[in-house]
Amino acid sequence: MDEEYDVIVLGTGLTECILSGVMSVKGLKVLHMDRNAYYGGESASISPLEDLYKRFNIPGSPPDSMGKGRDWNVDLIPKFLMANGQLVKILLYTEVTRYLDFKVVEGSYVYKKSKIYKVPSTETEAFTSSLLGILEKNRYRKLLQHIFLYDENDPSTWDGLDPKKTTMKNVYEKYNLGKDVMDFTGHALALYRTDDYLDQSCHETIKRIKLYSESLARYGKSPYLYPLYGLGELPQGFARLSAIYGGTYMLNKPVEEIVMENGRVVGVKSEGEVARCKQLICDPSYVLDRVKKIGQVIRVICILGHPIKTITDVNSCQIIIPQNQVNRKSDIYICMISHAHNVAAPGKFIAIISTSVETHDPEREIQPALDLLEPVEQKFVSISDMYVPVDLGTETQIFISRTYDATTHFETTCDDIKDIYRRMTGTDFDFEELQRKKEDILQDEQKESC
Repeated sequence: MDEEYDVIVLGTGLTECILSGVMSVKGLKVLHMDRNAYYGGESASISPLEDLYKRFNIPGSPPDSMGKGRDWNVDLIPKFLMANGQLVKILLYTEVTRYLDFKVVEGSYVYKKSKIYKVPSTETEAFTSSLLGILEKNRYRKLLQHIFLYDENDPSTWDGLDPKKTTMKNVYEKYNLGKDVMDFTGHALALYRTDDYLDQSCHETIKRIKLYSESLARYGKSPYLYPLYGLGELPQGFARLSAIYGGTYMLNKPVEEIVMENGRVVGVKSEGEVARCKQLICDPSYVLDRVKKIGQVIRVICILGHPIKTITDVNSCQIIIPQNQVNRKSDIYICMISHAHNVAAPGKFIAIISTSVETHDPEREIQPALDLLEPVEQKFVSISDMYVPVDLGTETQIFISRTYDATTHFETTCDDIKDIYRRMTGTDFDFEELQRKKEDILQDEQKESC
C-alpha cells in the first residue's frame, strides 16, 4: 500500500462516496478506505434483519412473523430524495442512476392537534385542505401564486416586497396568515427544523417552497423519491462510479494513524503501511480530535404490521410534526416505507422517527410520533452525537464531513458536499462541469481504443 494518491477518503458514508466519485471523474488518483466491511457507514442499510437485532443488542432472534431475514434492508438514517433536488441532479449528471431504481414516496403529511393532514402545496389543494379556514384559503392561494411567479432577478415578480430585506414573518403578515399556516408552510414545505427562518429574509424560504413544488410537479404524489433496497444503495452507486474512473476501494481496513508533516496531512497508516496523499476526506469518526459536538439526534426504527392509521392507503410517506404542535424547539420527522420498496417482508412496514435531542429524556420527546404508529412490533432506539469540523481544513488539507442531521431529505448533506468541494478545489461545485469531465474521459478512452 506504499503508494501516493491525490486524495484518500476514509469512510463510505454518502458524503464521502460522492466526493470520491467526483474526484475520480476529475482525473485524480483516489484511495477509498473504510474500517467496516460494508458500504454506507453511519448511513448504511442493514440486512438481514438478524444483523439489526445484533447491532442494537436485542436479545433473541426475530420472530417468524417477521418473515425471512433477507427480505429486510433497514436504513440507519431515514432520508428521502427531493425529486428536483441537488442529490438527484448529482445522480443524473454522473449517471449513477443506472445502478439504482427509485419509487415515488406516496404522500407528504403534517401533524396538527394530534391529527394528520396532507400537506397542501398547490392552489387546488389549498382550497380543499381542512388545514385552512374558509377565509384563509384564498389568502394562502395568493401567497402560493406569488411564490410560484417569483424570480429573484425580476423585481416585477416580488409583489412589492424586497426578498433580501423582507422577513418571512413580514410575508405571512402581508397575506394575513395565522400561526397554523405558518407552521405547515415553514416546516412541511420549506422544511425548516426550527422557527428561526421567520426573522430571516424571505428569499431562501421562497426558494425552498419552489423546490418542494417543482419536485412535487415531477411525479404528483409527493416531492420525494426513495431507492429500492434502501439508502445503502446510494453510496455503493457512487463507489462504482469512482472505481470506473480508477478509484481504489478497501473495505474492512483499519486506520491506525493519520500521518502529518509540518501541520499538513501526508498519508494514512494502516496495518503497518503508509499510503501517502495530498488531501484527505473523512467522516468525523476518524478524527474526533478535529471536530466538536453540536448536539444529538434520536432515531427510532419501528417495525409495524400495518400502515400508519388514518393514512392506510399508502405504502410510503413522510409526516412532519412541527415544533409548535408539541411544545418543542425543533420538528419531529417520520419516514415510512414498506415491502413495496424491497426493504421489508410482505405485509410489514418500517417507520423511522428522528429529531434533535432537547432534554435528558429523548425517548419521551418522540412520544407524539410513537402514538401515531401504535402498535409497534419492535423498535430500535439510537442516540447519535452530531459533529462538525473545528476548522476549514485548508491548512491541514483534512476535509471533514458533518454528521447527518435529523431532517428527512438530503439537501443539507448536498450543501456539505458542495462546501467541502469548494474548500478542497477553490472553485464552486458545478454539476454541468462534472458531466463535461465525464464525457471528456470517455472520449479519450474511445480514442485510445481505436
